[in-house]
Amino acid sequence: MELILKNVKKKDLPLLKSLAKSLGFEIEKEDKPYNPEFVKEILEAEKDILEGRGIKMTMEEIRALCK
Repeated sequence: MELILKNVKKKDLPLLKSLAKSLGFEIEKEDKPYNPEFVKEILEAEKDILEGRGIKMTMEEIRALCK
């Protein structure tokens, strides 16, 4: 059986780990990395902005796009 704990407070984590260890449970930590293509796009966009290739929009223009 698999048990997943969510929204655990940082201060409670050592206690839960200790309890699980004393009961003989196996503890796994699964890291879910970001999609590499997504990271590449974000970094490229940030670079473009720093190099002045972005555009400036007013809040009214942004709101008009959302309608």
